Amino acid sequence: MANPSSSIPRPEQGDVVELILDDHRRFESLLRDLRNDQNDRDALRRQIAELLVAHGEAEESEVYPQLERKDAIDEEEAEHGKKEHDEGYETLLPLLEADDLYDEDFSDHIHEFSETLLHHLDEEERDILNPARDEVSADDRAALGAAWLAERNRMLDEGCGSVEQVRALVAKS
Repeated sequence: MANPSSSIPRPEQGDVVELILDDHRRFESLLRDLRNDQNDRDALRRQIAELLVAHGEAEESEVYPQLERKDAIDEEEAEHGKKEHDEGYETLLPLLEADDLYDEDFSDHIHEFSETLLHHLDEEERDILNPARDEVSADDRAALGAAWLAERNRMLDEGCGSVEQVRALVAKS
């Protein structure tokens, strides 16, 4: 079986804000595709899982701490972002564990995951990315972008969104 993350773009540099926004738009597109029961929901849920884990874990290790150090965000905002990542993993898990991808239960799981993820994207864009634009220099945003991408892409290349890996993230939250 092909690696579901193989179709996820892997840029190597750019402004961290714009790069994160690109992934946010990718999440929205993948969710639209997942809602359509004519699509390959198994491939889509695996792609979403890979991107979500790589994206979120790389933000927590490479972006949030640096934005805190530069006083663009405070500890509470970073903790809130991490909490919302954890909630995303918790609502992703039933999608990954489901056997029937075309029944009402799966549709309900899509709805819950979608609500959780879209709420997080909105808050992160307003409360973390806007201050990063205003408070962090273009050079620093480019350095953050390279660091975030290096970690995100490494995780994608290693395969990071398996049901076992997501269960482990949920267990540690």
